Amino acid sequence: MDQLLTAAYVGVHDYVECAVTEEKGGRVADYQTARYFREQDIDEFRECFYLFARSGQIRTLDELTIIMRSLGMSPTIQELKKYLKDKGKQIVLPAGGRMSFADFLDIMHIHSRAEDLPREVVDAFKAADPAKKGTIPARQLRHMLLHWGEQLSAKEVDQIFREANVSPGGQVQYQDFVKIACAPVPDYY
Repeated sequence: MDQLLTAAYVGVHDYVECAVTEEKGGRVADYQTARYFREQDIDEFRECFYLFARSGQIRTLDELTIIMRSLGMSPTIQELKKYLKDKGKQIVLPAGGRMSFADFLDIMHIHSRAEDLPREVVDAFKAADPAKKGTIPARQLRHMLLHWGEQLSAKEVDQIFREANVSPGGQVQYQDFVKIACAPVPDYY
């Protein structure tokens, strides 16, 4: 049974992902919506998907994590596990628990509607900045990154501080820091 994936134009900025399955000489089309993305977005998603999911399907949490973060998304580990679990139950495949490109597009749509991470992070910093200076002490930021939420390792914090040119005893412009911290993962990572 071969599966071919194509994107069909259905209106201005609307596309539908079509998985065409060959069965006993006939063709059965199973349409997965991708109408919320532009064609160039779908092309970028497809390229990234097949770069990291070489088998043509996402099989592990690590694959899903790398793909979504490479595309500029910042899902939490809990969100990623939920996406993989939910999609794994809905997909009926011989080996089970694998995610196709069409399923991945559904997840990208769901997550993109829920996520505005840079704004959320800046809002959190503003709430902790009663003087409204737009800065936070580097020492306090380091503590937050090491001990709150999805905790980073000291090595990860050091790397982020290096990339953001943060001096250990200085002040951090949190607007600039958020832009760097929320940037997509580089290709060489």
